[in-house]
Amino acid sequence: MKLLVCLVLFIFLPYSSFSQHIVPEGTCKIKGRIIDSTQKKPIGYATITASSPGSNNIAGGTISDDKGKFVIDNLPPGDYLLKIDFIGYNTKTIPHAAANEKHVTDIGEIALAATYKAMNEVTVKGSRNFMENHLDKFVYNVEKDLTSQGGVATDILKKVPQISVDVDGNVELLGSSNIRVFINGKPSTMFDNNLAEALQAIPASQIKSIEVITSPGAQYDAQGTGGIINIILKDNKSQGINGSVALSGGTRLENGSANIHARKGHLDVSASLSGNAQLKGTTLNTLDRHTNDSSQIIQNGTGALQKNGYRGQLGMDWAISKKDDINASVSYNNFGTITNGITNQQQFSYFPDTAETNSIRNSYNSFRYKTLDWNINYTKKFSTEGQEMDISYQASNGRGNTYYDQTESYMPDSPSFSGGRGTNKLSDNETYLIADYAQPLSKNTILNVGVKGTFSRINSYSDDYNLDPAYGIFTFNQLNNFNYSRDVYAAYTSITFPLFDVYTFKLGIRDEYTTSQISGDTTTLVPSYNSFIPSVIISRKLKNNQTIKISYYRRLQRASYKDLNPFIDATDPTNLVQGNPYLKPQRTNAGELSYFKSFNNGSSILAMLYYRNTQDDEQSYVLHASSLQVGNTLYNDVIINTNENAGTQQITGLNISGTLALSEKLEVRGSAILFNKYIVSNLIPGNTSSSFNYRINGNANYKFSKTLIAECFYSFNSPRTEIQGKFPSFTSYSFAVRQLIFKQKASIAFTTTDPFNKYTNQPTNIVGADFTEVSDRKIPYRSFGLSFTYKFGKMEYKEKKQEHNEGNNGEEGN
Repeated sequence: MKLLVCLVLFIFLPYSSFSQHIVPEGTCKIKGRIIDSTQKKPIGYATITASSPGSNNIAGGTISDDKGKFVIDNLPPGDYLLKIDFIGYNTKTIPHAAANEKHVTDIGEIALAATYKAMNEVTVKGSRNFMENHLDKFVYNVEKDLTSQGGVATDILKKVPQISVDVDGNVELLGSSNIRVFINGKPSTMFDNNLAEALQAIPASQIKSIEVITSPGAQYDAQGTGGIINIILKDNKSQGINGSVALSGGTRLENGSANIHARKGHLDVSASLSGNAQLKGTTLNTLDRHTNDSSQIIQNGTGALQKNGYRGQLGMDWAISKKDDINASVSYNNFGTITNGITNQQQFSYFPDTAETNSIRNSYNSFRYKTLDWNINYTKKFSTEGQEMDISYQASNGRGNTYYDQTESYMPDSPSFSGGRGTNKLSDNETYLIADYAQPLSKNTILNVGVKGTFSRINSYSDDYNLDPAYGIFTFNQLNNFNYSRDVYAAYTSITFPLFDVYTFKLGIRDEYTTSQISGDTTTLVPSYNSFIPSVIISRKLKNNQTIKISYYRRLQRASYKDLNPFIDATDPTNLVQGNPYLKPQRTNAGELSYFKSFNNGSSILAMLYYRNTQDDEQSYVLHASSLQVGNTLYNDVIINTNENAGTQQITGLNISGTLALSEKLEVRGSAILFNKYIVSNLIPGNTSSSFNYRINGNANYKFSKTLIAECFYSFNSPRTEIQGKFPSFTSYSFAVRQLIFKQKASIAFTTTDPFNKYTNQPTNIVGADFTEVSDRKIPYRSFGLSFTYKFGKMEYKEKKQEHNEGNNGEEGN
């Protein structure tokens, strides 16, 4: 905490002193709010400029936020002409906006009129910057991304500056994999079961923007030491009926999605359906493992993988009155994988007698997960602007099914063989009860309070059978019934307020009480615990659209049920997987310092320093066993993969990213994440691990004409070192070109990823207490594809009063 105070004084006080010298006494501000003239809704990202009447010299300018609000500061006293622009609306000018010395001029609401009162088969589009800076998050508008067309959510995520994605779709945020992922601000059990597979079941064509919350405030759950990623799906809130259809096909991925939206008066209804498939691709695998007891295993083989999934959603928003609103949604998700593999294995034993065993293993694995997510939310607004109450009920019900089947034949000319099969059936139910209340204490000071209950009930049923070679039948080996329940009771309060017209403070406190229980075949006492979660965000505005922010926050990471389940998974008989029911929650204290600047032409730059200190850090840990009894089966010379609270982890890093509009036709974006990870392990006395990691990417798009645009993307993730070894780097590059057709209602695009490499190599080196292992995977990542998108719709704009009367049979609501 002392370090935080020193950073605040060091960063902010010099700017305060410096500003007093460079900003002339009597600097003025003009503020207001941009709204739609008919719907009375805020217009975000409109451009506002201030100039002296009769002069083309611009004295200042800014962009409205997502609530339509804007502030133009650092203006000398005088009379100004304001100009407000937004695509799809008529430009509006205010000829005389007086800025008085030492005074903030509030010009109130400015209503913009749509270009046409009625539009048939026309879509009104607004232009947003790629990167937006908010008090507690960064927003990346990715809906126009080209190289991800025809791809999945992870193809979008790897474009986001703070996020990195490996070849398997595993996601990290500023170097941490302990993240929470939401869809439209809501959780889902599908992300808890298999995050990488769930993200690859969401077509990129459905995604509008990505919100990155690296320093979550008190209103967010404390779960997720790395932060929160919120995926915002596309929508359209215009009057009338409109929608879109997107199709793509290629050598690796196939996607399809359809959206339809209808709005009449105060009722808004939407529906969407999407599906995708990853065509069968064959990965080449090699492994060479040496143990200290003079044994060796050499493997080489292939694994043919295919994936598919689909998602459907229905949503409704009903404005009962001007101050009462109900919205609800229900979504169904279904995704899975199938893998067929062949492994050739040589096993050597040099002591006491030289021996060699050769075998061929055929394996089949399938995974399928389904979720039903639904929620209903009631919002009550009061007479005071900003005073609001939200009450919501959310539920997520997941069902998973995993199956494996394998047989192993011994060579040469040996009649003996072995095999196994097993299933895992999972039930994962989560319920959330939430109440939030916002109370303005003054014009710019808001107090937020809230309570939340999270109730999780998980049941995992697993069985395992061995093949009896004498009779050719499968006999029982082991059974596991694992029940896990967890309840989290939370309450929070936060306050947001300005200071000296240039600072914004957001201070929060959250308290979470967690109770857990493990039962079934394994009963483990899990003590209850209380978590006190403070958060502080301080933002300092500078002139010319510059902002400096500093934050401190505390987070925790509770172990997943898969990491807790002690059942031994023998899907691969030489690489066993076992959970650890004694895992403790990880606790992280973190701080960030960021600088952000935006330009009127759409360019922007972000620089962020961050530090994270995690206690009871959970790490993957690999053990070797010469022999291990599992149920009725004795396994020899096996690796056991589990998780342990390894010790302490410290991450110190820097993130620099920016967007540069070089001309009206050419725009480039770039990002770099550089961080050092230092781990002090309790598993091996005196063992520490320090590694420097980096991730860079670049994106460029060029507009040949109003209808033709091309884009290229490059990404590189450096190798990483953990407590037991070194893991591979990952390089990816993409090209795309898109042509608008049918009077810009539709588009067709060609995309390709890694066109010059058939495989992506992923070598891994692991060193244990009594073994070394070198492995490599050659993954088919190259793809070519075509995408087609068509938008349709009819939009009508009516006066707000007329809409309201229609929705209430002519009676004015309250």
